[in-house]
Amino acid sequence: MKKTVYIESSVISYLAARPTRDIVLAAYQQITQEWWETERGKYDCFVSDFVVDEVARGDPDAASRRQTMIRGFRKLALTPVVLDLAREYKTALGIPERARLDLFHLAIAVGNGMDYVLSWNFRHIANAFVRQRLQEVNGVLGLRTPTICTPEELVGGSHGKGK
Repeated sequence: MKKTVYIESSVISYLAARPTRDIVLAAYQQITQEWWETERGKYDCFVSDFVVDEVARGDPDAASRRQTMIRGFRKLALTPVVLDLAREYKTALGIPERARLDLFHLAIAVGNGMDYVLSWNFRHIANAFVRQRLQEVNGVLGLRTPTICTPEELVGGSHGKGK
């Protein structure tokens, strides 16, 4: 059985973005492209309505590219459990109101039992402090916390195939 990965909007944005001259962002784009081409098929990939909405925003050409990339991905359900988790995380994680969608990305991944959350959002998701606090909160709630990582970190490994 394949491991599950929730693909957060920042990954799709880097994948669909036009090449940049910024060396760090260019590296993220390259890493994301390589993960997409070589690793993505090793996982059951999921998005949410939050991702669908986010990738549809902005420049119409870029939005169209982003939407094409997630077409056919299964969407995770927004359940009462997810809504409760988002409320709990708002209090516990200290993520500002302007970034409340990031709370929902985490809540929907946890509430649907994902193995991984893939993100380039270092401010509110793929952040050591957020990961640690999320683990603590979920521990108290008796929930398993998915591994939150970047595409670069989710390369190689056994992928649940007996290694």
